[in-house]
Amino acid sequence: MVDAGVAELARWLRDQVAHGLAGAERAPHALWDEAARRLVDAQGPALADPVRELAAVPGTGEHWPSRLLEEYGLLHLLVRAHGRREELPPGLRATVRTRVGFTAAREEVLAGPHVRDDWYVLGVRESERDGLRTRRTWLRGLSTGRPALVLAYGTSSRPLDPLDLRPGTAVDASLAFHPDAPPLRAVPATLHAPPRTAPPPGSTVLELLDEHAAALAQDPWLDRWPAALSSVRLARSDGLHLIDTAGDALPLRTPAPWRLLSFSGGAPLTLAGEWTPSGLRPLSAWHPTEGLVTLP
Repeated sequence: MVDAGVAELARWLRDQVAHGLAGAERAPHALWDEAARRLVDAQGPALADPVRELAAVPGTGEHWPSRLLEEYGLLHLLVRAHGRREELPPGLRATVRTRVGFTAAREEVLAGPHVRDDWYVLGVRESERDGLRTRRTWLRGLSTGRPALVLAYGTSSRPLDPLDLRPGTAVDASLAFHPDAPPLRAVPATLHAPPRTAPPPGSTVLELLDEHAAALAQDPWLDRWPAALSSVRLARSDGLHLIDTAGDALPLRTPAPWRLLSFSGGAPLTLAGEWTPSGLRPLSAWHPTEGLVTLP
């Protein structure tokens, strides 16, 4: 059934490009919602979300046609990869299966190898769509340097589990990783000691971008990546930016910039968040004297 949904998506993408991008700015939301609904009916909800999000692209900035065409291209790439999945390397094949909507069972993941480390909790972000709540918890291994993402889901009848991974703490734990490439999503396997307060790890802007580029080479559909930047300052130049000691900068995307500005007081800090195509969304910040603050 999923294969039929992927084939329907391929036809829909061809139609959108054949009709041209100019009309997308005036298209009703039903154009995207109907395509997403058909994917849900075909048991492909993981594909429905990016299709539904396309509705927000037309008309946003002067370069929106390029962005829309880029998103169409990524979806087309996924469709082609799914059709040739048996020819792909194991890690990429697992990634394509996940992007289409198949995920490994928890028991299957836990049966694989475990990675033990002191995992620092960079931040937590919760969201809700169509009654489904999602919690993303971003971790970074203090010894291995590995990033990890722990996902949790809940509904009105099945609330999210109480959060036991608090930003600003490190926990000695073993994680089991899903077989995707790069291995990012993880399942906590064993907690070896209670969480403890710890200063966050941090990198430079160039180190983050190099790591992200390597991850994109393995999974071109990545839309979020954990970031922890040390000794950065806030600056305003055509929007809010972070600048590190080397003078390299990244755009910052936050609904509450004044809270972060008042917390930093102009001093350097370590900031953790999600690196996305539109910029860095902060989740937590650590100041040498003020300690930790979590951000919306």
